[in-house]
Amino acid sequence: MKLSLVPVLVLAFALVSCGGVRERIRAEGGSHTDAFDSRELVDVLPPGRIPSISRPRFESVAKAGEWLTGNEPVVVVDVGADARAYPLAILVWHEVVDDSVGGVPVAVTYAPLCNAAVVFDRRLAGATESFASSGKLYRSDLVMVDRRSTSLWTQLDGRAVAGPAKGATLAQVPSQIASLDEFSSAYPNGAVLARPEGSGRAYGFDPYAGYDSRTQPFGGFFALPPDHRMPSMERVVGIAGDARTYAYSSLRSRRVIEDRLDGRDIVVLWSSGVRSALDDVRMSRGRDVGQTGVFYSVAGSRRLHLSASETGFTDTETGSTWDVLGVATAGPLRGRRLEPVAHVDAFWFAWAAFNPAAIP
Repeated sequence: MKLSLVPVLVLAFALVSCGGVRERIRAEGGSHTDAFDSRELVDVLPPGRIPSISRPRFESVAKAGEWLTGNEPVVVVDVGADARAYPLAILVWHEVVDDSVGGVPVAVTYAPLCNAAVVFDRRLAGATESFASSGKLYRSDLVMVDRRSTSLWTQLDGRAVAGPAKGATLAQVPSQIASLDEFSSAYPNGAVLARPEGSGRAYGFDPYAGYDSRTQPFGGFFALPPDHRMPSMERVVGIAGDARTYAYSSLRSRRVIEDRLDGRDIVVLWSSGVRSALDDVRMSRGRDVGQTGVFYSVAGSRRLHLSASETGFTDTETGSTWDVLGVATAGPLRGRRLEPVAHVDAFWFAWAAFNPAAIP
């Protein structure tokens, strides 16, 4: 019973706080900026109430399919020959997983109220950090705490905002949200995060059901005025360290957007087939919101131009077929993988709050 009250407590706190912290900050001149404003740091739950996973267990894709449906969302991380999937059905309850993928220590994080999954390299200044949820929120985003120095870190930008590590920034590891089916097809021998034993969490049930049907985030956790350039709860793809933003509404109709980043050609892909983690009380019944991938559009030394097809995406140069994970599934380039670009899928209000120069 204690664990099932967590989302109720979150909502209750939001409603109580709505007229307090938010109005005071607005009255004092709060605005969209990348500078940290400690007035927006909100205590929600005691530390440890949302327990991180520091000793993850994994299972096969087939075993995961016994409790997950194929269109449920997972965070895909591929480092070297090591590919792993982290179901949002688990992350929504734990928010932080310390792991090592392809020999790289990583923190796999998910902030439900921003719908943002970000993966970080845990190595910093010669040490390997371990992270957990602090029980605090900043601009509706997860605030992590490292166990070594107890510094606080904002999740969307991986920045230490308080404590001995203040000013440090974690390096982002490329990842993407995709369906279990897509992961299974691209990585049949990949590993899937298993449900922690004895946690008491109702995995598969959504503690934030209906959240992404709102028009605004909870006011008690977000004090800034709305950025009206786009609907607050529009899903967007934002490229880390860059001002460009790609709206799901545009990607859904176009499916492929070609662009350039730091002088290199990139491609942003969208396909259907992924349930929302924040819609229905059962994640497996959530509405289809689609999945995205961002890649450098080069295979070897060859520039590729991709277009949408019935079976995925096809490049003009070789006629090879690609999936949304950037893997060639058929044709002359079958088995090749495009180099991923670090990006974030999030709600517009959150991405804009952390990236005030974002261009929708």
